[in-house]
Amino acid sequence: MVMGASGSKLEKALGDQFPEGERYFGLENFGNTCYCNSVLQALYFCTPFREQLLEYYTNNKNPGDAEENLLTCLADLFMQVSQSKKKTGVIAPKRFVQRVKKQNELFRSYMHQDAHEFLNFLLNELVDILEKESSAAKDSPQSSSPEKVPNGIVQPLANGVRKEPPVTLVHKNFQGILTNETRCLRCETVTARDETFFDLSVDIEQNSSITSCLKNFSSTETLNAEDKFFCDKCCSLQEAQKRMKIKKAPQILVIHLKRFKYIEQLGRYKKLSYRVVFPMELKIGSTSDDVDTEYSLFAVVVHVGSGPNHGHYVSLVKSHNHWLFFDDENVEMVEESTLQTFFGSSHEYSGNTDHGYILFYEGLGGKS
Repeated sequence: MVMGASGSKLEKALGDQFPEGERYFGLENFGNTCYCNSVLQALYFCTPFREQLLEYYTNNKNPGDAEENLLTCLADLFMQVSQSKKKTGVIAPKRFVQRVKKQNELFRSYMHQDAHEFLNFLLNELVDILEKESSAAKDSPQSSSPEKVPNGIVQPLANGVRKEPPVTLVHKNFQGILTNETRCLRCETVTARDETFFDLSVDIEQNSSITSCLKNFSSTETLNAEDKFFCDKCCSLQEAQKRMKIKKAPQILVIHLKRFKYIEQLGRYKKLSYRVVFPMELKIGSTSDDVDTEYSLFAVVVHVGSGPNHGHYVSLVKSHNHWLFFDDENVEMVEESTLQTFFGSSHEYSGNTDHGYILFYEGLGGKS
């Protein structure tokens, strides 16, 4: 089998430093499923998420439940990897991919798919399943145990009509809160609205950094001309200033670099190969507790290719202080310095087309 070669090479490279109980498996590609494989590797090495998903699955798996869903397929796949007798190898995520295609026609074609769209779809789908299971458990007569929903963020709800939604393991790991503030320039009234997020999509500029992209994300924008804001106090459209602030930083911060931009003159999307430096450590300020959250980079999903409609995805993942490179079936160890080759290009027509696209940072304030 082809899988042995890179696997045994990796075991040799790590030698007695191979982490106890850890598994490094490549994932088979079914024609165009690199977008899926690269995101799955990043999520698998998001240790708190993996552990909570497997714990939930083990505690709630009922042999009588014949119906599989995306959650059971993902947990099955993670279980298959984590409980493998071999330390390395290749697994075919066939059931998971079939389920994704069954659930969402967007992923059914053999066209190039977007890894960020897939991540969004997957996390939201998991939330739907977990919330349904939680409300079904609450409605069943024998369940009165509230411990299924450990303390976490409760989504802001208008005039308390709906019940608080359950805080799922997706919320606990990935959810942060943004405050959208709008100040009317006539009466100075500030309207603030909280919004929850699982990832931040940031605009990018040439020769910039993640820190500057996040500053721009939170910069003040003036609403005027056709974009005027309806001020409730003035009861009319007014010029206003608007800004987004991070109110509560998540445990796992996912940053999506907007590398695909619609160019009106061309009538299509173009890939921006801009050089955007992403640091190993990152500090994020939040308004709710005035404390900076410190983050450490642990995974990068990379888009390889010059355009949005073709190309390939790979991922780099940090596990037990080693960086690993996952390219579908192939897994190899790399130096941390290798990550610099995925920052992007300082000039547009460079031959390098491998660019960081989704960054995963883990909060260093203790795992939830």
